[in-house]
Amino acid sequence: MTAPAIAILGAGSMGGAIARGVVASGVPTRSLTVTNRTSAKAAELAALDGVTSIALADNPRGNHDAVADADIVLVGVKPVMVADLLREIAPSLKPGAIVVSMAAGTTLAAMASAAGASTKIMRVMPNTPAIVRKAVTGLASNENCTTEDIATVRAVFEAVGTVILTDEDGIDRLSTISGSGPAYVFFLIEQLTQAALHQGFTLADARAMAEQTFIGAAALLDATGEDPAELRRRVTSPKGTTEQAIFVIQDAGLDTMFISATNAALARAKELAGA
Repeated sequence: MTAPAIAILGAGSMGGAIARGVVASGVPTRSLTVTNRTSAKAAELAALDGVTSIALADNPRGNHDAVADADIVLVGVKPVMVADLLREIAPSLKPGAIVVSMAAGTTLAAMASAAGASTKIMRVMPNTPAIVRKAVTGLASNENCTTEDIATVRAVFEAVGTVILTDEDGIDRLSTISGSGPAYVFFLIEQLTQAALHQGFTLADARAMAEQTFIGAAALLDATGEDPAELRRRVTSPKGTTEQAIFVIQDAGLDTMFISATNAALARAKELAGA
């Protein structure tokens, strides 16, 4: 499957980011079709080169039309809608099509129950930096998927960042790190901004310092490939100001806080899967 036909059903923020990433990266596709409920949403993606954008408001059978010749079907609707959508499109799926859900808490077994036991099914968990092609995406598949199937779908998501292959249990665990991770980073930036305001800086300067420090540090980490602990040590001079700040952060239990936070997120993911 060197140039698959791709359908994205429910191409909202994440599905739209995947579509844009595929187009921008030049990943070979035979066709790329996206669906949305409204004409306004469909129009946003219609201008992408080589993309067929269908509004379900104008074509109620648009999902069926989109999947009829699709080798890969990406499902981007809300979790509560996944099973109903799969039951709806199952008769129209091309034999051998790979169904890929981007919804949290919807298991491979539940999707197979809706789409058919022999269906090739995968779960992926991308994060919001997919919008700027810097995502981390976890990918798990059921027993019907071949190594070639996994490689083909992996190439699609590598168009918007890094892909980590895992099992289904790993999808939920990954979601607590990279899935929720952008929120953790943004929260830390918020708090560092507040600290800058406390030190007497204007809001504009406080935001610039906090945001650009995170952006610069991440860029340095990416460019050097160094271990983050080593980069931290280079900033932390013995008996210096940074060392004093690190002591306070360590005393606050930041290390165990992140473990507790991700454990809480994982427990909630399990609750959603069982709902």
